[in-house]
Amino acid sequence: MAALAYNLGKREINHYFSVRSAKVLALVAVLLLAACHLASRRYRGNDSCEYLLSSGRFLGEKVWQPHSCMMHKYKISEAKNCLVDKHIAFIGDSRIRQLFYSFVKIINPQFKEEGNKHENIPFEDKTASVKVDFLWHPEVNGSMKQCIKVWTEDSIAKPHVIVAGAATWSIKIHNGSSEALSQYKMNITSIAPLLEKLAKTSDVYWVLQDPVYEDLLSENRKMITNEKIDAYNEAAVSILNSSTRNSKSNVKMFSVSKLIAQETIMESLDGLHLPESSRETTAMILMNVYCNKILKPVDGSCCQPRPPVTLIQKLAACFFTLSIIGYLIFYIIHRNAHRKNKPCTDLESGEEKKNIINTPVSSLEILLQSFCKLGLIMAYFYMCDRANLFMKENKFYTHSSFFIPIIYILVLGVFYNENTKETKVLNREQTDEWKGWMQLVILIYHISGASTFLPVYMHIRVLVAAYLFQTGYGHFSYFWIKGDFGIYRVCQVLFRLNFLVVVLCIVMDRPYQFYYFVPLVTVWFMVIYVTLALWPQIIQKKANGNCFWHFGLLLKLGFLLLFICFLAYSQGAFEKIFSLWPLSKCFELKGNVYEWWFRWRLDRYVVFHGMLFAFIYLALQKRQILSEGKGEPLFSNKISNFLLFISVVSFLILAFILIRNIPGYARSVYSSFFAWFGKISLELFICQYHIWLAADTRGILVLIPGNPMLNIIVSTFIFVCVAHEISQITNDLAQIIIPKDNSSLLKRLACIAAFFCGLLILSSIQDKSKH
Repeated sequence: MAALAYNLGKREINHYFSVRSAKVLALVAVLLLAACHLASRRYRGNDSCEYLLSSGRFLGEKVWQPHSCMMHKYKISEAKNCLVDKHIAFIGDSRIRQLFYSFVKIINPQFKEEGNKHENIPFEDKTASVKVDFLWHPEVNGSMKQCIKVWTEDSIAKPHVIVAGAATWSIKIHNGSSEALSQYKMNITSIAPLLEKLAKTSDVYWVLQDPVYEDLLSENRKMITNEKIDAYNEAAVSILNSSTRNSKSNVKMFSVSKLIAQETIMESLDGLHLPESSRETTAMILMNVYCNKILKPVDGSCCQPRPPVTLIQKLAACFFTLSIIGYLIFYIIHRNAHRKNKPCTDLESGEEKKNIINTPVSSLEILLQSFCKLGLIMAYFYMCDRANLFMKENKFYTHSSFFIPIIYILVLGVFYNENTKETKVLNREQTDEWKGWMQLVILIYHISGASTFLPVYMHIRVLVAAYLFQTGYGHFSYFWIKGDFGIYRVCQVLFRLNFLVVVLCIVMDRPYQFYYFVPLVTVWFMVIYVTLALWPQIIQKKANGNCFWHFGLLLKLGFLLLFICFLAYSQGAFEKIFSLWPLSKCFELKGNVYEWWFRWRLDRYVVFHGMLFAFIYLALQKRQILSEGKGEPLFSNKISNFLLFISVVSFLILAFILIRNIPGYARSVYSSFFAWFGKISLELFICQYHIWLAADTRGILVLIPGNPMLNIIVSTFIFVCVAHEISQITNDLAQIIIPKDNSSLLKRLACIAAFFCGLLILSSIQDKSKH
């Protein structure tokens, strides 16, 4: 009864809410969110530098998250590379001196805070020709004015960056009097035009005063209250922002340190100076403000301009635009024709004459419709990860952010289970289930920032290896049983694997190797195909007639193993092979193929093991050694129990297969929840790079700011709908672009080869123009 009620309820839900309606809802959500973000950008401005300098929050201890953009953590080499031949000047009191020390330690962590604190402190790194000076001017007075005035003269070399700020000394020396505040206003008014003049050629930042922790202040600092500090800050902001009459001030307000201090000043040793971790965060913000626009780090979206649109991207935009226009014209013509064929009413009988003929959908219509949908989807990809329309945030790992979703999907996976159509080892439903839960774990691993958690990383390695094992098992089984070595099968597989990645390489301006998993699976598929297709072609039908052929196949696998070992231990030979043009255009990343060699070498034997397992399984199956009936154990009870015990103890990939397949009841059911995701696992893996994560997986896409949980729910819903639609588009296009007729297929392949040649030439021209 309960099962009947469940099935009835499921049918009723499916009647009102299907995958199609979910996609429509996702489309509406994207349009609304895009409109909201566009309006917000127009109202609040599109300068992420302002957000970096003025707003943000702590994700956790010592992890600062700017509003709407990502902050890069600069290494020593990166900082030196950015600041080569640069001069940075810090002017102010002891708080500015603290910021100076933290900034210098990014360049040279061994730099010590020593010497007379109330005097100028120079720093120079001769290897990078970087010069950073601290100039002791604790009050905004004539002395500070004179220092700044010297730089405004044309004959004097000006610092590239000037960081200034002071107020607490004025409060302390004058005992917090109102006259001191009035004098401060007069002095900063006289300095403002000089700072504005410097800001035309240099980056000038005025650091607003951080709050104090009044309970910890010593007696001679008790007059420095937060009320006084706020008054001085208001004066500085008001005067500096009004220093230019008709335009926005070029002097940037560095107010984010106030927000950082509000959260951390309680950890101060004296109530006045910030703890070291807060100073480091402030210094890193300053480094991001200046260096992001120079080095353009992927995970440093703050202060970065939108990347220029390449020639290939422009051509792709034109192609998709023409496809959309073409489909709309086709749709309008088709609709008008449909109206003409609408049933008319017989005036005598009053009955409708049904003269509608259900014409099949033409290949041209499917082609235009597919490219129209794909064009809209690629526009969303571009908006998410290139156009800076939507916000991005850094990842922050917590145990709960990883394990709670894992437990949640596990419960759903167990709850939604059905009987398999067949009970063979690694049947289709089971492999889809396997791909599904592996992909969901990888997605949670990526979005939770669990890459900092080494044991989890090791598990992810196992998941990728398991996917490759399935590749070896599945394709070997197909070629062995079917004996189909035709070009149609190869082209179908290669198209389905690579279509989305090739489109993304064009639209998102990324190298093929960037999406490392697809090149990995593609190469291994070709290795399997070539191994079995080379003479002598040994298939199951031939081997059954003579067992000698089994030995021949094992010999082939042996040679394959030797070839893998040779490449794995001969990095030079490997790099020479894949550095040849045009292979280099596919497998190079950052100018070399080391990344490709590293990825390939990690799981170099897994596909071979999958092929070997498939051969052993199919041989045992043919000799009827295995019992694959519904509910029956795979082997005899003793052997089954022994193998299960070994599997539980070891829990390797092969062990998981045995645990999942030896018991008959385990082989007869599968999780429909996991299997659904398994069918679109490839699309999920690739799409996450740009429309779920952000900045090429370094960050998280923020569609709904201020509500992380709701943001994850909405972005995940859209992400899954897009991945499912791309899977359907790929299948539709594969049927049209890869025909079964060999002569037609060869013509299409010639066209595809010409397309890739043109793409490689344009890519080479682009690379030369960049350099």
